[in-house]
Amino acid sequence: MDKYKQLEEFERQAELGGGEARLERQHAAGKLTARERIDLFFDPGTFQEVDKLVTHRCRDFGMAEQVVPGDGVVAGRGRVEGRLAYAFAQDFTVFGGSLSETNAAKIVKVMDLAMESGVPVVGLNDSGGARIQEGVLSLGGYADIFLRNTLASGVVPQISAIMGPCAGGAVYSPAITDFTVMVDKTSYMFITGPEVIKTVTLEDVTKEELGGAMTHNAKSGVAHFLVPDDQECLALIRALLGYLPANNLDDAPLGADTDPIDREVVALDDLIPQNPNQPYDMRDVIRRIVDQGDWLEVHEHFARNILIGFARLGGQSVGIVANQPAHLAGTLDIDASVKAARFVRFCDAFNIPLVTLEDVPGFLPGTKQEFGGIIRHGAKLLFAFAEATVPKVTVITRKAYGGAYCVMASKHIRTDVNLAWPTAEIAVMGPEGAVNILYRRELEAADDPEMLRTEKIVEFKEKLANPFVAAGRGFIDEVIQPRHTRTKLIAALRSLAGKRAKNPPKKHGNIPL
Repeated sequence: MDKYKQLEEFERQAELGGGEARLERQHAAGKLTARERIDLFFDPGTFQEVDKLVTHRCRDFGMAEQVVPGDGVVAGRGRVEGRLAYAFAQDFTVFGGSLSETNAAKIVKVMDLAMESGVPVVGLNDSGGARIQEGVLSLGGYADIFLRNTLASGVVPQISAIMGPCAGGAVYSPAITDFTVMVDKTSYMFITGPEVIKTVTLEDVTKEELGGAMTHNAKSGVAHFLVPDDQECLALIRALLGYLPANNLDDAPLGADTDPIDREVVALDDLIPQNPNQPYDMRDVIRRIVDQGDWLEVHEHFARNILIGFARLGGQSVGIVANQPAHLAGTLDIDASVKAARFVRFCDAFNIPLVTLEDVPGFLPGTKQEFGGIIRHGAKLLFAFAEATVPKVTVITRKAYGGAYCVMASKHIRTDVNLAWPTAEIAVMGPEGAVNILYRRELEAADDPEMLRTEKIVEFKEKLANPFVAAGRGFIDEVIQPRHTRTKLIAALRSLAGKRAKNPPKKHGNIPL
């Protein structure tokens, strides 16, 4: 056969993957093909494929007659909003997207190239697992990928999309990456499937219940984003990359600076309820102060008592950590601590400034939390904030009680700028609880204990639990009108643009995992 025609035939076979019938089944299942996903992810016409004609080497179990160029994964580089990135997409139409020695080598190659080039790497996962016919070779391929994930962690951003099955050992690669996106109803992740679980533990559970997108977004916290379909998944990853630098030595790209820096937000002046126990939605604060009201929330469905996500202030990308009074009163519990700690460490690794919005009455009490290790898990968030060397700015909107005040990026753990609204209450505990302890005997002997309690609460707030006391000690840099929050944050961040803080020389710290 003419060599040019042979090339054309190989490329045609690679484009078809598992063939027309399997491509149609992929569409019937509500999923795009691997090449369609790659085309949607990258800017049009920018994708350059790597190892398009690679084939497997297995000659046993009838595999010698089943050879498909590309061998079940599409890999290469392209541009996302003009910025270089690498990606691989597993092709479920070819041997169920199973991992072979050769397609693992393709994935490893693009990961190595991404590291060498200092650019993000994105994995589009849709695979039935290790290719059984290849035995230990396919298992070794997984381990090769895991090693690259680990070495790349904190060097280049790594994003995983689960767009079909991801089971067994395959789940550990997404688990190491920075962010995981799952597509509702068409993706799932688990170590062992429902059949094995039923055999071993007698539990009867469906794939969706065990490892579906909502399960991992709301219950386990394994996934960070939930999207309705493949198109939204790829659009979200493109948006996420827009907030991130290419690597740990670069700064995040600047956004369009079209939202006035000095824009006052008058609505914030009346946002905090008169009743200190009445909730409000911290998202209202975030949307009103960030550029154009746009922010990309991370882990929206998990540990809803704390909010994390990306936004821009004055065009600069920032990571936001905020207590959420609308859920569990904004208390810190095990899940919230772990959720926020990992996000803080990501932002610190990639030079993204941290903005903390604080309204926290303390750590969630109870035996479940204590037995579950709230001390250890809460310490993760403390450790993360304390070791972070990026610019850090905190605004206390209302409550800042007890150890939670210290943990939420207080001045005492190297936060650069600490601001407070006049409504802030900074104390060892809430006024009501403190008065009950401090004046227990007087209250028991009083003719009108409720009147005395009210008087003492007012006194406690004036003497201890107001922001001016902390400001007088230098723990709060400024008490500001809420309407000026946006302006003050941008000014603080710009003043910190040249920050060069370092930790003591060491291999790494021992965060309480």
